[in-house]
Amino acid sequence: MGKSRDYQVIIIGGGPAGLTAGLYCARAGLGALLIEKGAMGGQITYAERVENYPGFPMGISGIELGQLIHQQATSYGLQTLLAETTGLKLQRGRNVVKTTEGEFIAGVVIIASGSQFRKLKVPGEEEFLGKGVSYCATCDGPFFRDKAVAVIGGGNSALTEALYLSKFASSVKVVHRRNQLRAGDALQKRARMEPKIDFVWDAVVAQIEGDRTVNQLRLTSTKDGTILMLPVAGVFAAIGLEPNTDYLGGTVPLDKGGYIITDELMETGVPGIFAAGDVRHNSVRQAIVAAGDGATAAVVAERFLSSY
Repeated sequence: MGKSRDYQVIIIGGGPAGLTAGLYCARAGLGALLIEKGAMGGQITYAERVENYPGFPMGISGIELGQLIHQQATSYGLQTLLAETTGLKLQRGRNVVKTTEGEFIAGVVIIASGSQFRKLKVPGEEEFLGKGVSYCATCDGPFFRDKAVAVIGGGNSALTEALYLSKFASSVKVVHRRNQLRAGDALQKRARMEPKIDFVWDAVVAQIEGDRTVNQLRLTSTKDGTILMLPVAGVFAAIGLEPNTDYLGGTVPLDKGGYIITDELMETGVPGIFAAGDVRHNSVRQAIVAAGDGATAAVVAERFLSSY
């Protein structure tokens, strides 16, 4: 039997925000469908170890945490669909969600589509994707055992990636466009103490080069424009995230960065459409906060439907 096409709530995204929203909606007895295009758990599945999520004093892998929240939500009756959301529109007082598996209708939509890794947008990046170019050290780090790699970026994610890669790689070069890191002090201290990690300051990637796989980076100095060739077998981009909101087509207000603007109740200003988690303006991008957003969105959505 195929899925229904009409629900009280449709949730877009299966990270901690979306799954928690689904859990709360299902427990409230609402007919809810969660649509996710990839792995349940979202970006957290890339985390080797999550040590700051309450209830797991010894830590837990990101994949396992995502699976557990998914299991809990579906045990209460949440339905899920593996598909990509391609559009959202309002039609006769109802929300129509367009997906690669057809259109679905709901009185309420909770947008929890999160964000994706920002690309370097340089020659060679697409060509060598999966052949030395990566956005996830946890996923691909073991493939670079005893090889030289580079991490691009200067924030928390870059140093976290570099520290993880130091378990496998022969050397890790952290390439940053400035001469000062943005990462927290604790991470900086750990990275500077790791003998395999070195820093390349005031440089940006101009091109990723290789034969069948990556073998070097062409860097440009941000100070004087000089060129530096950096021999590496792997390049890990860690320059931040960008929101998955392209499919919304102006349905809800966005900020300059493309993130959804909401109030403290996760309301977007469009009746019946809420947003939660990393896709939201000024999110601190922590799993526990995303889960809280999802719970809030679900509770407020239930109230909206009661008066609908």
